[in-house]
Parts: sequence; structure tokens; C-alpha cells
Amino acid sequence: MDNKLIAIGLLALAIGLAFYFVFKPRRKWKLPQAPFPEGWRSILLEKVSFYVKLDKDSRTLFETKTQEFLLNHKITGVEVAVNDTDRVLIAASAIIPIFSFPEWRYTNLDEVLIYPRSFNEDFQFDKKQKDRQILGMVGTGYMEGKMVLSRNALHQGFLNETDKQNTAIHEFVHLIDKMDGWIDGVPNVLMERQYVIPWLDMISDKMEEIRQGGSGINPYAKTSKVEFFAVVSEYFFERPELLKRKHPELYDLLEKVFKTK
Repeated sequence: MDNKLIAIGLLALAIGLAFYFVFKPRRKWKLPQAPFPEGWRSILLEKVSFYVKLDKDSRTLFETKTQEFLLNHKITGVEVAVNDTDRVLIAASAIIPIFSFPEWRYTNLDEVLIYPRSFNEDFQFDKKQKDRQILGMVGTGYMEGKMVLSRNALHQGFLNETDKQNTAIHEFVHLIDKMDGWIDGVPNVLMERQYVIPWLDMISDKMEEIRQGGSGINPYAKTSKVEFFAVVSEYFFERPELLKRKHPELYDLLEKVFKTK
């Protein structure tokens, strides 16, 4: 009898949780009301070349999207004090890949956690941990809705624009990939259907080039289709002219994905 009561209680709890997650009210999306802070504009001008290259109207849109992102997503420091530069760089990393989609919202993200340095798969970042090699991660399971970023990697991504790498943009591209329910290297929410097969063919060809050496694309891209998409997206936004020269077909497809043409 006791076992039956326990089973009924567990079933009721499971049903209650299911109803909560399916029918819980969506948080109200906040829109900017205040003027864009001058200090934030200075950070963008100093550190974000994507913003610097925009015309006046596009800069205004970028600023609005920066405010909107920061109004709707928590940014929390874990054993590190978060400052305005951290916040603005995270927002910029989120906006750059979807800038051509003005109505875009990261509905699958609640909070970005900033760690002082790299971490391991158990989210440990103590200097004594030998396996702390991760610079950024999109959370799953109990970490669903969260992103974890190394503060050092966040800043390095905007400090060095010649290395074709930007950890924060990389992780936001994973979030974009995940918007259709799966992280699979095919951004269905952005990519028009007719480009899916050419994109998959391109991934296969370029991963083989990387394996053979000499492609100039970060070798981490050959790990999987998922990482390929994130890695070449970093390249696309960090060194577009170089990517266009070295890999014109790949550049062309990414232009179509991100609607930058």
C-alpha cells in the first residue's frame, strides 16, 4: 500500500512538473526605454570592429539590440565581478550573428555565467584542475537555458581580430543552431531550405580539406558538423575578407545563412 501511495505521489509530481514547464507563462519581453549609455557606446567603438564599420542608422539598431539583450538576459559573475565591458561584449557577441534579423530573440537563453578562466566539463575552474580546457559552453540538462563563458576568452575574442576566433560568437552560433530543437550544424531557423543540401556537401568537402591540412580553418572544425558551423562562423565575422579570398564558396553560403549580403 505504501509503495502504491509513493508511486501515485511520484506520478502526480511528474504530471505537475510537466504542466508547469509546458504551460508556465512566458516572461514578458522588455524593450529599451532609456537612451543608450554613452559609456557603452565608447566600449563598442573601442572594442567591436563590427559596430565601428556600420553606418549611423545601423549603429543605432545595434545599440538598441544591445540594450534589449541586456534587459532580457541575466549576466552573472562566478567568483568574478562583472563590469560594463563584460556585459557589452557579451551582448555584441549575441547580436553580430543575427544582426540582419532585427526581430530575433534568444528565447532559449536565460542567463550567461562568466567564469574567471577556462573550466572543465564539471564547470570547475580552480587553477589546480588539470583538465580545465573549456572556454565556453551552451548548457544542457540542469544547465538548460544557460551559457558559460570564460571572461579571459570573451575579451581575447575582441582583442585579437586576426586569429579568426571569438569564443562568445562561437557559443551564440551554437544557440542559433539549437533554436530548431537540435544542435546539428544546420541552422534551419536561418537557412532557406534550398541551401541545406549544398551546406551539408560543403561541410563534408571542407572537413576533408582540414584533415588533409592547409585549409587555414581551425582544425577544431573537423570535430563535427556542429563545431564546423560554429568555427567557420567565427572566421566569417572575424576575417570576412580573408575567408572570401581563401574559401569563396563557403563565404557565399555563409552570406546566405546570415543574410549579410
